[in-house]
Amino acid sequence: MNNKQMKRLLIIFPLVFAAMHIRAQEPVKPDSSFVYTDEFLDTVTVRKKLIVNDYSLIGVQYGVSYSQTQFNPPRPQVFQLLPKYFGVSYTRYGKLFGYMPYFGLQVGVNYSQEGYKFKEDKETGTTPELEGATRAVMDLIEVPALAIFHVDMLHFKVMADFGLYGGYRMNITRYGEHVRDEIRNSFLDWDKRLEYGLKGGVGFGLVFDPFEFHVMGQLRYSWSSLYEPDYASEYYYRFAYPLDIVITAGIYFQLTKRSGKSRAALRREAYDSVYNPNKEK
Repeated sequence: MNNKQMKRLLIIFPLVFAAMHIRAQEPVKPDSSFVYTDEFLDTVTVRKKLIVNDYSLIGVQYGVSYSQTQFNPPRPQVFQLLPKYFGVSYTRYGKLFGYMPYFGLQVGVNYSQEGYKFKEDKETGTTPELEGATRAVMDLIEVPALAIFHVDMLHFKVMADFGLYGGYRMNITRYGEHVRDEIRNSFLDWDKRLEYGLKGGVGFGLVFDPFEFHVMGQLRYSWSSLYEPDYASEYYYRFAYPLDIVITAGIYFQLTKRSGKSRAALRREAYDSVYNPNKEK
């Protein structure tokens, strides 16, 4: 072999090797003439992220509230624990602008309590009173309408809600040595019984389809004073707005499918993974 032939081999060999290497990197396409059975397609694993549907759920919750009232002029108070909070709610999750699956709306009916408890002045040893009462508890029917923001994972979700509520103060119990018997369990003419205000909070949920377990912490702030502002004087107005911290736990049942696709859709994805592996998803 002369030098001229040797040079040709040195040029041709790298080109042939490169061509073979590129050929080996090309994906092997399945034989399109072969038809895979439905049974085989059902066994193909398709990797996919969690897709949350537009779905709805109904649930019941129980909780407690830590209640006090914002008085003007101010009065020293402590939060009182009120253990009666029962409710039922309906939630509808949907996509904002058709593609952002993080929002929803919740409406419900709750039975709860609110009130006030005055704090003793350590220096004087006296406790403020209102109509002779140092403490009062009111039963309340509450109807909230809340917007919900939620982020879902496979078995866990985080939530935040905010909105308005309306309600009605059904009855009152006043506590104290100087409360007159005729008003101990009765509202006065200047007491306001209609209730409305703001409500919102944060929480988390454990999801085991079709059930969900939610824990929420919420703040409820009334815009409706406990009494008419001029009941004692037409010149000096007085206000009293209930403020409550509510902690609840509830169980919910999904009325529609939270996530997942039909068997036909999954089979279509399996088909594409076999026949069209480079197809954009």
